Order: sequence, then C-alpha cells, then structure tokens
Amino acid sequence: MPVALLALAMGGFGIGLTEFVIMGLLPEVSADFAVSETTAGYLISGYALAVAVGAVGLTLAMTRVPRKQALLGLMILFILGNLISAVAPDYTTMMIGRIVAALCHGAFFGIGSVVAAQLVAPDRKARAIAFMFGGLTLANVLGVPLGTLLGQAAGWRSTFWAITAIGVVAFVGIAALVPAHTGRGEAAPAGIRSELSAFASPQVWFSIAVTVLGYGGMFGGFTYIAFTLTEVSGFSSGAVPLLLVLFGVGLFIGNLVGGRAADRNLVRTLVVLLAALTAVLAGFALVAGSQPLTVVALLLMGAVGFGTVPALQMRVMAYADRAPTLASGANIAAFNVGNALGAWIGGLTLAAGLGYTSPLWAGAGVTALGLVVLLVAVRAPGGERRTAVEPVLVPA
Repeated sequence: MPVALLALAMGGFGIGLTEFVIMGLLPEVSADFAVSETTAGYLISGYALAVAVGAVGLTLAMTRVPRKQALLGLMILFILGNLISAVAPDYTTMMIGRIVAALCHGAFFGIGSVVAAQLVAPDRKARAIAFMFGGLTLANVLGVPLGTLLGQAAGWRSTFWAITAIGVVAFVGIAALVPAHTGRGEAAPAGIRSELSAFASPQVWFSIAVTVLGYGGMFGGFTYIAFTLTEVSGFSSGAVPLLLVLFGVGLFIGNLVGGRAADRNLVRTLVVLLAALTAVLAGFALVAGSQPLTVVALLLMGAVGFGTVPALQMRVMAYADRAPTLASGANIAAFNVGNALGAWIGGLTLAAGLGYTSPLWAGAGVTALGLVVLLVAVRAPGGERRTAVEPVLVPA
C-alpha cells in the first residue's frame, strides 16, 4: 500500500480518538465544569450531529478545492477544535470545540475515501479505503483505552492536548506524503451542480439506505452493550473496558478482511456480511447468558459489523463515479444517521421493558431490513452494473 495511506490513517486515528475517548472521560469533564453527567453526555450527541452536518455541508463547500488542499484544511479545523477543547474554560466553550472538530469528521473520511481509492490500482480500492478506516478502528482498540488512562492520570485536558499533537502529525504527513495528483487518471474536483447530479441515480440512494440500516443495526446493539454484559452475561463493570477492547480488535480485523473481500466481489461481500451480521446479533441475544459465548459473539459482532464499512463506502462511490466526493461524504453522514437510528430503536425496546437483550434483537431486525433493501437494489436497473470506482480521466 502507498505510504500516503499512512497519513490518511493517522488522520482517521485522531478523528476516531476525538469521537470516542470522551466517553471514558465524562466523569472528569462533568466534575470539572460542574455539570451533570447527562449534560456532559451532550458533548457526544452534539459531536455526532455536527458530523452529519459537516459531512454534507463542508464536502459541498469544497467541491472546487483540490482534494489534497481540502484534506489539509480539514485537518486545520480538527486541530483548532481539539485545541479549543484542551483550553476550554467552561462547558459552552468545550461544546464549541467539539462541534468545530466534528465538522471535519465526515468530510475528511468522505474526501479521504476518494483519495485513498485513487492511490491504488482498481482491484485494490476497497483495501485502500479499509486501510484509511483502519486508523479509526485502532483508535477504538488502542487510542481510547490509552487516552482514557492519560486523562485519568494527568487530567482530561492532557488527552485533548495529545489529540491536538496527533492532528499536527497527520497534517504534516498529508502535506508531505499525499500527492496532489496520483497519475491514475483521477477525476478533477467537480462543481456543486455536478456533485449534486450524482444523487439522480437511484442506486446512490439505495446505497445510502443500506448504510443507514446495515450499520445502524450493529450500533443499536452496541450502544447498550454494557447493560447486556453486566445485567445478562454477569460480567463485572470493571471487565467491560477489557471486553470493549476485544470488540475493537474485531473492528480492526473485520475492516481489513472486509476490504479485501469487497475488492473481489462487492455485491456478494455485502450480501454475505449483512446476512452474517443479522445472524450474529440474533445469536448474541440468544447466548448472552453464557460468558464464554458472549466473548465470542462480541468479537464476531465487531468483525462482521465493521467488515461492511469498506464495501458500503465503495458501493456509493461506484454509482457516483463521475462526482464521488459529495456522495462519499453523504454516506459518512449516513453512518452517523444509522448510529442515531439504531440507538433510538434500541432505547425504545428498553423503555418498553423488553429486557437488556432487546437492543440486539432490534439491531438484527434493522440489519435484516438493510439486507432486503440491498437485494432490491441489486435487482433494480443497474444494480450490478459496477463493482469498483472508475474515475473520469482529467483532460490533458
């Protein structure tokens, strides 16, 4: 893989760390700002909403900007947001910092996916995207536990100072390693009208819907997994962080394997993985009372769930190949919409008194619906027309 992908993965690592590490630092943040943990939790939901807005809004605003320059600008926004968080004197300023950092999230992964795919040969595009998203999975496996430990030992602000430094390293790496032109006949940045024209394809909308449902189903089960692990499986609360590291290992493995499989056959990979994810979520609900089987199910849920990500991103780019940047960003927003949808549905099942395995059952149902939408899309006109991004040649 090209060394430039390391710079993109570093950016993904920092962004993933920003998104998730706050979960382990909420007690310290709420105590420092003298707000309730519920109010502190809005720093998470506020970030997620800003991701969805930035994924579409900033990507659209940068349609005429060369992609390398766009990535550098987004990293500056990321650095600024985390710097604001690190020095925030009060809760409101902290929220502003979170929102500023979040605005770059979706646009970075959306534009970065296009750039990553253009850095490699056509039969390695999904693997290149998976490599970039590997930074996000490593943030879950290594970054979040280490960031939490650093915040608890040296104060939560130290974690955001460290993330700011990671952003600077990613900026330098992108500036030095990512070429302005790949020499592979990449598409030139399109205008707003051209980017919006990609959404005239029903298959782009099918792809976005599959992303919302397929990924949302997994996140719906994962959102309340701590309750399942402690109340049903019988693990202590102290064991939950270690189990979440195991889940993160599954994310990392699934991401790489899913990227390779998608390069071989995109449609088959998505069908198999969505069917497998439905089965894993339902199976997890059935075996949650057994600790050994729960460990296996947690690993599989991470692996199969995140294994869909490269293929989901590739599919929307394939059907928006003449103007893939905005569609790619919109699909990143779709992942976050899926997160919110899955968490909301899982919360409804808990509020209805259906038990702590009910979010897993609900997640299986949502994922199964995503599989149905995919099968409908495949049978629709043009449903199997492309399995790889074929960019438009830049006129000489």
